[in-house]
Formats: sequence, structure tokens, C-alpha cells
Amino acid sequence: MEKYDVIVVGGSAAGLTAAQTVRRHYPDKKILVIRKEEQVLIPCGIPYIFGSLQGPHENLIPDGAYEAMKMDLRVAQVVDVDRINKLVKTNSEEFVFKKLILATGSFPAMPPIPGHDKQGVYAILKDIPYLNELQERLKSAKNVVVIGGGFIGIEISDEIKKSGVENVCVIEIEEHCLSQSYDEEFCTEMEEQLRSRGVNIYTGSKVMSIDGNDRVESVALSTGKTIPADLIILGIGAVANADLAKKIGLRIGLTGGIVVDRAMRTSDPDIFACGDCAEKVSFFGGKSSALRLASIATLEARVAGANVFGIKRETPGTVGVWGTAIGNLAMGTAGLTEKMAKAHGYNVIGAVNESVNRHPGKLPGASKIKIKLVFEVNSGVLLGGQVRGDASAGEIMNAISACVLNRMTAEQIAMFQSGTHPLITASPIAYGIVNAAEAAIAKMLKVKE
Repeated sequence: MEKYDVIVVGGSAAGLTAAQTVRRHYPDKKILVIRKEEQVLIPCGIPYIFGSLQGPHENLIPDGAYEAMKMDLRVAQVVDVDRINKLVKTNSEEFVFKKLILATGSFPAMPPIPGHDKQGVYAILKDIPYLNELQERLKSAKNVVVIGGGFIGIEISDEIKKSGVENVCVIEIEEHCLSQSYDEEFCTEMEEQLRSRGVNIYTGSKVMSIDGNDRVESVALSTGKTIPADLIILGIGAVANADLAKKIGLRIGLTGGIVVDRAMRTSDPDIFACGDCAEKVSFFGGKSSALRLASIATLEARVAGANVFGIKRETPGTVGVWGTAIGNLAMGTAGLTEKMAKAHGYNVIGAVNESVNRHPGKLPGASKIKIKLVFEVNSGVLLGGQVRGDASAGEIMNAISACVLNRMTAEQIAMFQSGTHPLITASPIAYGIVNAAEAAIAKMLKVKE
């Protein structure tokens, strides 16, 4: 029976990152990663296998790190863990561990819609044969309906439309697509972009049933409308895969994830958990958070991996940083939107700046960038921000995240020392984050008068 200092269960974004972090912090330890997949998909790249990429084989996490960092890898299903004797049991072998990291990921959320089990209804599973089958079915599909207007839903619908499918529809129960992620003015811009690219959108519409005999033929909406469908894709989020943790008696949280402390320790001090399987705590107020993103997973993995033989890091809680792009329109959020902040009970002011990301604006590659920052009125602390523009929106949202994480005030952001260049940034006169902060300061002064 082989013995390891650290065993990681799961080999996707969190599992691989956790193992790499263990190796960097503890170079002499013996590490094993056990995963059930022969090959691992890049989670955020899955929508693009339906249009921009040729298929799942172009969207894989390379395995070179295991050999390069001298880590062992087994492809097997972990069926049990003996916590007393510190044994990990697969369907074919047993291994001894000193420390264990669970990174078992998530499952697609399955809606309680009558007919969701019919042929032709697909979830977004991180499974290559399953996705290959879906891709093959799309070749003959004429009417594709995507249920869910979040990131997964809009990105997949656009990619499928790009691939040549005749009719592609997105159905969203909220009043706008992406309404859980952006304020309304950003949501409407993305909806306009999708429609301009040929995707039909039905918002404020609940799917009442998926109809047909054995195979799907249509969906019935709460509005009374019936939409033809020969293929349906469910894109309504994910739930924690905590099945193994439940089986071995670890504590489970309110959102169904494995309860962890800020060091990513579970209720067993020798077992850590990270990624989608772990319960999240919000940076804002400390309540449970249902956010599940690859960026959160890898942060948690860097905490868990560093801490297995002594606490070195703690997570500050989930800020929530995300982006999406359709065509040449990119949007990002870091922290709370104005709508979210008000729902959390904050007294807020939102300020918007729109400028060009080159100077002068006639230079090649110039694009309008809109930035909205949300501040708590009394303290002036930044709670979050949103950005709309071209691909540069991605790094702007990350800059906003750094400001949120460090609880910077509007005054501190207004004094931000930025580097600028005509070909790669906005003018220092019109620098978006700074000018949005200045606009917020002016608003806050009026409120305090």
C-alpha cells in the first residue's frame, strides 16, 4: 500500500493548482493526485468548443505539470476515505495519506422542469464523451433552446449560432440576461449585442415544461408561448459535488458545499477542501455565497495547498470577479453591483465614467470604455465596479478587484498613480477608474452637505 504526504482528490482547476502549491511550499513531500477523468477540460473554455474551437480536444488542461513537478497521478474513482486510518480508497487501490485535499468540483444544476429527462436535453457536464455527443447532435439541429441567461447560457448560445444553427433562443426567468451579475444598463447592452448576432432572447419567461414524446419537441413558457426545440441545453449554474464529503461525515454548509474555515480546513483538521465543492463565504458581511468560479477555485487551492503542514494563508472571503464577452463587446464585474450592494443593506452611491482606451481616440484599436464604481457613502469605501468595452475590460475588472480587496476609498482611488501610453491606455486626463472615483466624491459631498 503506497504512502503519500498529500493526496488531492480531483484534477481540475482547484485540484491541479492545490497540488502545484503543495509542491512549491513543501518541495520534499510526496504528492498524489487522483482524478476520475482521463483528460480534464478547461471549465471556462467549454462554451467555445461549439463554435470557436473544433471540439473538446482543443480545450484541455495539459498534464505536463505532473511530471515537471514530480507529482504522481492516478486516473480512478475515489469511493471512500477512512479518516481514522487515513486511507483513500479507489475502485481498484488504497493509498495512505497524512493530509488530504478534496477538490471534487460541482455538478450542473438540474431544474425541476417536467420533461427535463427527455432525449435531446443536455446539461453542461465536464465530460468529453458527453460533450462530443452534444456537439454531434448540434450538427443536425435546427432549433436550439438554451435555458438560462447567465454566462454559460449567453456564451454557448452565441457560439452555437456562430456554428450555423438556424434558430437559437435563450430563455431567462429574470427580466434581463445576466441580471445576477450586472446592473440593468449593462445587461441591456449585452442583450442588444446578442440579438444583433441572431440570437433570440425571451426574458421574464419561466419554462413550464419541456414537451415531446421520448424526444424533446418544444418548450412551453409561462407567457403562454411555445417555442420549437429539437435540442435543449441547460445553463442554469452549478451545485457543489460534496457526495464524498457527506459519505465520510464532514460538515456540509447552507449552500451544499463542504464547510471550511479561512485556511480551507474542513471539520477534520487533516482534510482541506477547495474549489466548487467547498462552501463559500462572502467578502461582504461574511454570509454564505453561492458563487462558483474557476478564479475562486484556484485562489482557494493556493490557500489550501500552502496550509497543509502549517497555516500560512487565509482567504479573505469571496469578492466575486467575473467577465464575459460576445463578439467585440466585453463586460466585467468585481465585487458588488449597485443592485447587489443595496440588497446587502449598504447606503451607496454609483458613479459612471465613459472614455476612450487610447489617446488620441482616433488611434487604431480605440474603443469606448464605460466604468461604473459603487461606494459606501459614509466611509467612501469601494464595494464594487463594472466595466464595459473591448477586451481590455478584463484587466480593468481585475484592477477594480484589487481596489475592492484592499478596501480602498474613493479618495485613495482618485490619487491612484497610473502609467499611461497612447497605444495601450486611456489618457491620464480621462483615466476611467480615477475619474469615476472623482465623480463619486462629488456626489458624496453633496449628500453630506
